[in-house]
Amino acid sequence: MAKLLEYNATLAERIDVTDALTVFRIQPDQPPERPWFVPGQYCVLGANNAERPELGSVRRSMSIASAPEDDGPVEFYVRFVSKPESENPLTHLLWKIKQGERIYMRPVAAGVFTVKDTVGLDDPRLRVMVAAGTGSAPFVSMVRSELRRDPAADLSKWVLLHGASYPGDLGYRDELKTMVDKNKLKYWGTVSRPKDSPGWTGDTGRVESFFDGARLDDLEKRLGLAPGGFNPSNVVVFICGLTGTITGTVVPLMDRGFVPDFKRIREALGVPPETKDSVFYEQYDTEPVINIKDPAVVEPLRARMQAGLAKLSGV
Repeated sequence: MAKLLEYNATLAERIDVTDALTVFRIQPDQPPERPWFVPGQYCVLGANNAERPELGSVRRSMSIASAPEDDGPVEFYVRFVSKPESENPLTHLLWKIKQGERIYMRPVAAGVFTVKDTVGLDDPRLRVMVAAGTGSAPFVSMVRSELRRDPAADLSKWVLLHGASYPGDLGYRDELKTMVDKNKLKYWGTVSRPKDSPGWTGDTGRVESFFDGARLDDLEKRLGLAPGGFNPSNVVVFICGLTGTITGTVVPLMDRGFVPDFKRIREALGVPPETKDSVFYEQYDTEPVINIKDPAVVEPLRARMQAGLAKLSGV
């Protein structure tokens, strides 16, 4: 039988947002001294397969939604994977765990998808956070941390674009709307299936559609930027979601001179070494989100990237 995990934490609380979206609040047996992580980092959760012990255990990386300054349980926002690629999917085990039951949580955080490790804490540009589904978790951690340190903090340079299938899937929406009213956070949720949500009056379409043509011009106006002002001089972009969300954001922003933080993609697109990255995304996989081995894919994107950089430099 495969080696089992030694449980070291308890599920203190679970909040089922929908049948497929749940907030898990996990209390480690030996809480690390706070702050033990940086907003934007992830932690590893794991469980043993009690029903099929021959499959052993499974562990997965999950972004932390709570702020590092928070006392008590550590929060994770998780989607149930209905069509898993693995024979032993973690979410199928998590959904069977009840409040008060045991779980594994690695007491060490990891990852460099943080403001500190990307542009630096003193960077003055607008921070546009693009989230699909549970991809909002690291961004919720970031803005929560700002408010834990100063409840009256000015969040006007923080912009959260959150996409989901239905309004009910926009987790943390009420909390974020409060930040809009009290702290000047810029937040817009968008739903991709508006026909099934007749009462919805907000934005529609996938979250990456904010960057398509006229939609980007509209976003620019909402942010108070001059025409063409949505560029790396004024904006830095963070993305957390599936590959489609990442590529659907990265590619159109090349036309504005935004450079993705991925060495192999930069090289394939001919980005000069001295040009700084301006689009950052969370990705546990080491493979590029763009097929850089296919000339039919790379060459048109290289031309767009070069044109975007030239336009940005005024050439």
